[in-house]
Amino acid sequence: MQLRYAMTGVAVVLSLAGCQRTAYDNASYSSPAPLTAQPVPSVQGGQLPPPAGASQFPAAPTAAPALPGQSGAMAASALDVSKESMVGSWRVNGRCDMFLTLTNLGSGSRGGTRGCVGELTAMGSWEVSGKQVLLKDRSGNQIGSVYKTADNSFSGQTSTGQPITLSR
Repeated sequence: MQLRYAMTGVAVVLSLAGCQRTAYDNASYSSPAPLTAQPVPSVQGGQLPPPAGASQFPAAPTAAPALPGQSGAMAASALDVSKESMVGSWRVNGRCDMFLTLTNLGSGSRGGTRGCVGELTAMGSWEVSGKQVLLKDRSGNQIGSVYKTADNSFSGQTSTGQPITLSR
């Protein structure tokens, strides 16, 4: 029993010995020498010239660009389309895939393509406008549109006139 008290006492003394305060002799440490100032060239002031051009920002488009070759007859015969019916995977022109989601991206919803060529490689979003589905690039510019022609079938074209057919 006494040995236990003796061991506890030795442990306390050793732990307190490790807690001693150490002090440095400030005389052995000196501060670094101050830096010398460097010469600075004079600063000139004045007004900058106005930016080139009449306006800092380009004019906003007034309407969606009309796609070449699309007639009012196609729009008139188009079936009603809902955003929810478009969600999922579509086969484009029988050779590549388009994926449409309901995740918001700008004014439309997120979408993209895999294995496509031409303008469709830049597709980033889509939206339903009336009876047509607008396909847009990542900057929000319209790159094409399609109209519903039958259940799970859409037809249209890109802004350069490349035909587009979507099917499931």
